[in-house]
Amino acid sequence: MTRVFFFIVFLLFCSVVSSTFVPSKSDADLLEFPLNLEYLEAEFFLWGALGYGLDKVAPNLSMGGPPPIGVRKAHLDPLTKDIITQFAYQEVGHIRAIKGAVRGFPRPLIDLSARSFGKVMDHAFGRALIPSFDPYANGLNFLLASYLIPYVGLTGYVGANPQLGSFQAKSLVAGLLGVESAQDAVIRTLLYERALTKVEPYGITVAEFTIRISKLRNRLGGTGHKDEGLLVPPVMGAEAKLPGNVVAGDEHSIAYNRTPKEILRIVYADGDEQVPGGFYPKGASGRIAQSYLSPNKIQAK
Repeated sequence: MTRVFFFIVFLLFCSVVSSTFVPSKSDADLLEFPLNLEYLEAEFFLWGALGYGLDKVAPNLSMGGPPPIGVRKAHLDPLTKDIITQFAYQEVGHIRAIKGAVRGFPRPLIDLSARSFGKVMDHAFGRALIPSFDPYANGLNFLLASYLIPYVGLTGYVGANPQLGSFQAKSLVAGLLGVESAQDAVIRTLLYERALTKVEPYGITVAEFTIRISKLRNRLGGTGHKDEGLLVPPVMGAEAKLPGNVVAGDEHSIAYNRTPKEILRIVYADGDEQVPGGFYPKGASGRIAQSYLSPNKIQAK
């Protein structure tokens, strides 16, 4: 009887230990890094759809970090508002899930102003768009601006998963990747439906906007072809047969991956992971992002 009792106690102890997830330092760093993008997405979607952000929805999650710059409510049609609202609360859940596994860090300073998005679009086209692109002007503009965001995050999750050591960390990232991929697919599908629609007042099609944005991210990332617009030469489509490209993938339709270094080059909008700027004027947070920065470069901005 005594042996049975101690055996049961042993099993209960093992169950408690196995359910307690304490990530290694390496896993913790890789799980923390995506918080930078999750914060950005949460604030952009919350403000765009509802006119307020994390500080109202879940103030404990921002941990006292500075409020985002220039973000505001967008002029969205009912369908787009419904979808973006769902995305917004999903991003809140992502932040909560990551912080349930690692300590995390306060929300970094994020520049979500129309000027910030306008500069990215100018960079993508190699000239100043007149008037400057405003993501908050209407639903189509907001979707084009949204095209900039979840895809970068999902490629980061694809890149991180093989580097993780524990089953729990891999499971968490796989779950996050699934929803981020779905968000990107929804955005691309909504834009694909209007691929040949001209974005006013520029007279440039939706498809051309996505192509230019993807080419820009490839240039900034600096490691080759990992991004594709909604239309591609047929040889680059699925099984080298189709120009339609509603879901981006390599020659075997496998998702592309990116490293934290590549992601920083893109979100800083200058192709240099050591020089903060773009959406993160003071740099991204966490050990990985901060390891690339020097105080002199941060002050120079």
